[in-house]
Amino acid sequence: MKKSVTQFLLDHAAEKPVSFHMPGHKGSDIYRRYGYDEFLNNFIDCDITEIPGADNLFQTEGVIRETAEKYRRLYDVKKSYLLINGTSGGLIAAILASVPQGKKLVMARNCHKSVFNALTLGGIEPVYAYPSMVGEYGISGPVEAEEIARCLDENPEAQAVILPSPNYYGICSDIKAIADVVHSRGKVLIVDQAHGAHLKFMSGEPKSAEECGADIVVNSTHKTLCSFTQSAVLNYNSDRVEQYILEDKLQAIQSTSPSYLLMASLDINADILEKHGERSFSAWQSNIEDFYAKAAAVEGLKLMEVPGAMDKTKINIDMSCYGIDGNQLEELLMEKGIYSELVTGNILMCMTGIGNTGADFERLLAALKSIAEERAFDKEGSDNSGAAGTEGCDKADNSGAALWMKRRALHEIPKKKQQVHIDESEGLICAASIIPYPPGIPFVCPGEEIGREEIEYIKLLRNRGEKVIGVDENMCVVVGKE
Repeated sequence: MKKSVTQFLLDHAAEKPVSFHMPGHKGSDIYRRYGYDEFLNNFIDCDITEIPGADNLFQTEGVIRETAEKYRRLYDVKKSYLLINGTSGGLIAAILASVPQGKKLVMARNCHKSVFNALTLGGIEPVYAYPSMVGEYGISGPVEAEEIARCLDENPEAQAVILPSPNYYGICSDIKAIADVVHSRGKVLIVDQAHGAHLKFMSGEPKSAEECGADIVVNSTHKTLCSFTQSAVLNYNSDRVEQYILEDKLQAIQSTSPSYLLMASLDINADILEKHGERSFSAWQSNIEDFYAKAAAVEGLKLMEVPGAMDKTKINIDMSCYGIDGNQLEELLMEKGIYSELVTGNILMCMTGIGNTGADFERLLAALKSIAEERAFDKEGSDNSGAAGTEGCDKADNSGAALWMKRRALHEIPKKKQQVHIDESEGLICAASIIPYPPGIPFVCPGEEIGREEIEYIKLLRNRGEKVIGVDENMCVVVGKE
């Protein structure tokens, strides 16, 4: 008999797993540690609607306003908005408030799918800014300020710029330099800081987008901090976007039945940051630094680092010198009760969060040491630090790397659509985004032509059992109809 969602969740919780995936609270321990047992014990009774005294998310005058004000102080911005449709809803609202119907948006090609959805909703024309590539692993790196400048200079009618920083792997762009470029041309800068809600509270580099001058910053507080999944915060940081227009778009995008459980978790998260933030972030950073130092002593174990600013709370592990790719490493760790966030080729990304304890890091390190001891390590290959493609190490699976950042011609998005089997889609114009998930970045966008290389790579992903939104169970995709 197949399990229900409820039974799966209960069974998984009973295993007491170690979480190196989102959400950042990592379970109830952090709530209980800081004295929120009463909320957890009365959880279902707190699921209410807008009764008298409960305030209204779209006209905050009471308790919700007080919670939003906590975030305004914490992030030191003009105004903060609670989001109960995730960062996705905040990004869509921010774009629709910044870019009029039919105008242009300069956007990083590795933006989250929600940004592409905003294009459809607003009839907005994209101008793609391409991030640099981390060739060794075939993943996108930072978006350079020079690339943003080029896009704006070639498209002076563009109204705004949006990019993710940090990206899924923790790679940060130089937001200060990009903000200078954008503002010198009179445009609006929106930063998708879904993976960096914690940066404002960590010591050292990288700095948060709020500190670096972005106009609107959207933070997934659930990813690395301790609010519930689907909760987030939008920070309004300048007057370059009309506040009343932004608020109008937020109420248009968000649910008219906002979850008070999500808003309560946002309130508790803010409370923990205000009262216990210094202690929590100090311990988190100390655990990360200790893990990196001890992992460096494990022969053949490589942790990905790239030039420039890197959010080290994302631990990207490469054990290819042991003949172990990312998928295999994920399985080996799950056998030891440790669950990770993302696999890309040889990389397994472990997403740490405010709720991870020193014991979690110790278990991860012990598991990696155990795996290393069980496998033969090629010392000759290790002379090149385990770089993908070096002799003695498995070459990273970069077969789709160039395709992700391929500069395809943009056609008009088809108005008439049809479903066809993916093998019959060669040469046709994509009409609905094709999105491997995770990381949730469109591989082929509406208006782009589907080629044979793209078809083969999508089939490869599906054959591996990976999720690809936009490809149904019959391997059909949506394309333009002549």
